[in-house]
Amino acid sequence: MTVLILATLLLVINWMIEYHRHTKNVLSIPIRIHVNGTRGKSSVTRLIAAGLRAGGKKTVAKITGTLPRVVLPDGREAAIIRLMGANIIEQKYIFRHAVSHQPDAIVIECMAVNPVFQWITERKFIRSTISVITNCRPDHMDLMGSTVQSVTMCLSNTIPASGVCYTAENEHFGILEKVAKSRHCKIHKIRPKDVTQEELNLFQYIEHTENVQLALAVCAEAGVPREIAMKGMQKAHPDPGALKKYRMQDGGKTINFYNIFAANDPQSTAGIINMVTGNLGDVEKIIILNSRSDRLFRSHQLVDAVKNTDYSYLLLTGEIPDKIESYALQSGIPKAKVFALGEPLTEVVYQKVLELTRTEAHVLGIGNMAGRIKYGAQIVAHFKHKMNEINKRSRK
Repeated sequence: MTVLILATLLLVINWMIEYHRHTKNVLSIPIRIHVNGTRGKSSVTRLIAAGLRAGGKKTVAKITGTLPRVVLPDGREAAIIRLMGANIIEQKYIFRHAVSHQPDAIVIECMAVNPVFQWITERKFIRSTISVITNCRPDHMDLMGSTVQSVTMCLSNTIPASGVCYTAENEHFGILEKVAKSRHCKIHKIRPKDVTQEELNLFQYIEHTENVQLALAVCAEAGVPREIAMKGMQKAHPDPGALKKYRMQDGGKTINFYNIFAANDPQSTAGIINMVTGNLGDVEKIIILNSRSDRLFRSHQLVDAVKNTDYSYLLLTGEIPDKIESYALQSGIPKAKVFALGEPLTEVVYQKVLELTRTEAHVLGIGNMAGRIKYGAQIVAHFKHKMNEINKRSRK
């Protein structure tokens, strides 16, 4: 019994020492930015970090999105290797690594979904000076509640006490504002106002205006002028899940592939599909929905979102295509429009797209990028490879 008490006492003392060490690491970095929200967290994290670097702020960034990464002060990226899956304790080690660079700022994407873990991440691990909530949309409703209001309350867990918060959320801003006031936190609602299409055209990928506007506001709060921050953002490496377009000519047919896998909440996905296909004429609009066995509810949500968009065919890939096909048919989608492919060689998916295309097709990859074998990422890589291969042949 004595041994057990001593062991417990030593363990508690070790936890106290470790927490003190982590708190010292946190407070040694003057600007701490915690990025939360439903959609666009990874992109906004990268944009803010790039803008701060351009402004001379030595900055470390941590991205949780499609592929977890640490972005170093010189812009180089290091992969985060997870042996046991994602865990919020990871944030402690990020700070431990970050302080070795003696940074002026750290930008961290929130990795927690569970509202309790979001609260712990902010209060115990990050203690942000600037909070960012990109938007509040219906996603992860199995963990954050059945309404958008409850999702908004969950996301508000990362609003800091006596700090500053920036958000592009409009519809449920009142909820965020009420929480911010209770924590004596200044909150600012950002709307896309002065970001021009010419500036957006200089990005290496398709970026959303509100993401750029939000990042510019945060950089200004940290003391970086707009012009300098914008130039830094335009040179930044995009997240692997960023919205990109790959165009190729194959056998007299034109294929346009859009990587929308990062927008895996239904509202964002439907919005981007309508943005891409809304003004298209008589061409095929083919949606590839990649599923994960542990995200059945989300796949059902995406099927519901797809029903209200303009599309020609729905290709189901990933781990549970049969379950998603059954739900799609029950939801009223015609059987002739649905093809359950599973996880074949990605060339099979490409050939199916080519078969369904008469002269031109716009193909939109949605759902989960990752999964057991990261099949969504494989699909993106295959279409990119096809584009490069076809373009290389055409130059010969």
